[in-house]
Amino acid sequence: MFSRARKTPLAEWWWTIDRELLAALILLMIAGIVLSFAASPPVAERLGLSPWHFIIRHALFCVPALGVLVGTSFLGHRQTRIYALVVLAISIALLWATLRFGTEVKGARRWMSFAGQSIQPSEFVKPAFAVIGAWLFSESMQLKHVPGRILATGIAAIIIGGLLLQPDVGQTALMLATWAALLFLSGISWWLIFGLMGAGVAGVFGAYMLFPHVSRRIDTFLNPEGGGNTYQVDKALSSLLEGGWFGRGPGESMAKKVIPDAHADYVFSAAAGEFGILFCLLLVCLIAFIVVRALMGAQRQQSLFARLAASTLAIQFGLQSAINLSVNLNLIPPKGMTLPFVSYGGTSMIAIAFGMGLMLALTREKPEERMATGLPAYRSALAPAE
Repeated sequence: MFSRARKTPLAEWWWTIDRELLAALILLMIAGIVLSFAASPPVAERLGLSPWHFIIRHALFCVPALGVLVGTSFLGHRQTRIYALVVLAISIALLWATLRFGTEVKGARRWMSFAGQSIQPSEFVKPAFAVIGAWLFSESMQLKHVPGRILATGIAAIIIGGLLLQPDVGQTALMLATWAALLFLSGISWWLIFGLMGAGVAGVFGAYMLFPHVSRRIDTFLNPEGGGNTYQVDKALSSLLEGGWFGRGPGESMAKKVIPDAHADYVFSAAAGEFGILFCLLLVCLIAFIVVRALMGAQRQQSLFARLAASTLAIQFGLQSAINLSVNLNLIPPKGMTLPFVSYGGTSMIAIAFGMGLMLALTREKPEERMATGLPAYRSALAPAE
């Protein structure tokens, strides 16, 4: 089945995929299921649900996520662009539709409901934009008359506008970081880099002035004694501290039992209380391995598009992980950002699986694209508009 001599699609995929990277992603997914057993039951019981409610749902979400991850990794370079473009167009339409038809939760409209299931379009926008943005940037770099950078910036502006109106400042920051990563990887002057840094500072100040929930979180973060609600942050830090190096053992952590979002945003803190700091360090190392491995695989690609897209997807994955971990460690104000493949959330898990599947497809050693003649084309570097 996996013989190098056989030219079946499965055998070809097996010998060209980065198997270590694929294994690391699946291992992270398994870690998420294990931590769901540790963190979810107390949350479910507080909501009057079965202790197994979130565990079962998390495991069920892993099935389509794994299918999306592996299935997407079979795609060739042109196919990744086609699929990403379709997903991006649909996601942007749904993103703006949420402003009128979305479900309002805590004053924000970020979810659309279909057949009893909630979908957060912004989760799918991120990986799709990373690929389409990379394609437009690479076209602009190779063909000077193509306004790729301008088009990508325009698409980013449309997405960011919808996110700010929801409002969702956390996803806005991640989208801006994705666009900035594309700009940086495509080559810009130091003056522009400093200008972007200044714009970033101005953006934080603007968010503080325009969005009351952002100003409350920043004020509470800077002055926790000023009367703000720090309950969840305090309990998360307690869980981190009580576990010590080796943890109290499965089901023994006391602090995680009172963390409202122990199964979602604060699953890392819950893991520390149950399994200890050493386990958490291993989890961080696994995430770092995924990012570094993907960046190394991206740099081996001869296709400029593949290098830009895979690198941006890896950076996006790493930034989202860093934001979640920083919130758990109380290094930045709280953000509603999941820990990839570990936190509970069906939309987030499937969207991340889609992005990582694209990354695996783009970092394959010999990504094969079928020509009109039906013959395999190993000469991706010679193909136009790559």
